[in-house]
Order: sequence, then C-alpha cells, then structure tokens
Amino acid sequence: MSLDSTPPSDSPFQHSATARDQAPQYVLPLVVRIERASPPARTDALETAARAVLVMLSDERSLGDGEWAQAMRDWQDARIRKVVRRARGGEWRKAEALPGITVTGKSAEVRVFPPVPLDGWPKELAKLQVSGTDLDDPEPPVDADPGVPVLWMSPDVDMSAGKAMAQAGHGAQLAWWELSEEERAGWRDAGFPVAVRTPGRDRWRELVGSGLPLVRDAGFTEIAPGSCTVVADHPALR
Repeated sequence: MSLDSTPPSDSPFQHSATARDQAPQYVLPLVVRIERASPPARTDALETAARAVLVMLSDERSLGDGEWAQAMRDWQDARIRKVVRRARGGEWRKAEALPGITVTGKSAEVRVFPPVPLDGWPKELAKLQVSGTDLDDPEPPVDADPGVPVLWMSPDVDMSAGKAMAQAGHGAQLAWWELSEEERAGWRDAGFPVAVRTPGRDRWRELVGSGLPLVRDAGFTEIAPGSCTVVADHPALR
C-alpha cells in the first residue's frame, strides 16, 4: 500500500515518477491483532496504526546509528510503502517474537516492524493474510478533542480496514515530516495523540484545498491511482 502527496518536490510522497522508483523498494510491515472473539473497533485500529508509524519514526533505533536506521533510510529513499496484515493466536505470538514495536489502543494492538525488501518478508509475516481485513465501529466515533491532530479520511473512497490503516499511517507520517524538531518532540512526549475521522463531503473538499498535507494513493491496491485518501490536520500546520 503506497502513497504520494502534494508538497515538496523532493518528498518520497511525490506523485510523479522519480529516481525513487528506481531505488530498491522497501515496505514497512504492520500487523494488527484480530482475534475472532474480540476484534478491535475500526477507528481505534486506524488510530493505533497511525501511532505505530509515528513511534517507529521517532524510535532511537530508527535514528542516527540505530540498528534500524539504515533500513529506515533505504525505505524512505524509495516509495513509501506500508502493508497491513492480520494475525491471531499463535500467529500473533510469532509476530511478537520478531524485532518490532507493539502499540496498544483502546481495543486494538498493532505491531510495527522495521522496513523489509518487498520480496524479503520474514516467513512469520509473509504467510499472514493481507486481504479481507474489515472491522466495524460499535458506535459512531465522537468528535475529536480540541487540539488533537486529526487524520481526515475521504468520504468518497471505500477501503478495507487494512488499507485504511495504511493510509492513516501515511497521513501521520506526512504530518511528522512537516513539523519542526520541537513540534515533533512535543507530539512524541504527549504520547502521539491522534484522531481518525471522516468528514462530510463539503468539509472534505475544503480540507483537500486547505494546503494541509494530503495523501494521494499510488493505486497499487484497492483504489484508483491518485485518489485523495487522507488530509493530515495537525494544529501546528494550520
């Protein structure tokens, strides 16, 4: 699940073909725990996936000379791809045994792993299902708290939960890249609060034209290339 976005010309989110397409391609794996008896709520899963991406981006192992830093650089030098797979029971326990970070929401658990080559997934993750991941919200989400960054999902694009989780992660990453070091530190120290909501169509059109970071999907799975999927509305970017 890959993306592009509107701003800067040197961004890996740029839509047009660039040298990034010629670079070795990596993917950021995320695994969501979905037990049959207790699946997570959809919105909580999306928010937890977004936080997992932010936690990975800011982890000391991803920075400088950290053990994951080279993989993170290689991933960000090419197209920014994320793939969400699902696991339960023994599958989840095997996934947890691999190097990564588990992020927990109200009902969701998402484990994020350092990037791997497109054709170099660990066998424990490669066999997990990627398609058909769908979840529901028992009740409609309430309005986000004032001051909390919001990832606005398009009301016009129908996506599975797995695809939407990847898109939420893309939006969170786009916001992260636009922030100053001080703003990043403040977000991290607060525990990366983030809300995922779907606006009405009129509000969505306003958001798309607002100049806030905008995710345009590359169209490798589920939806048409160039589809606008997420607007990242961080208070510091308004």
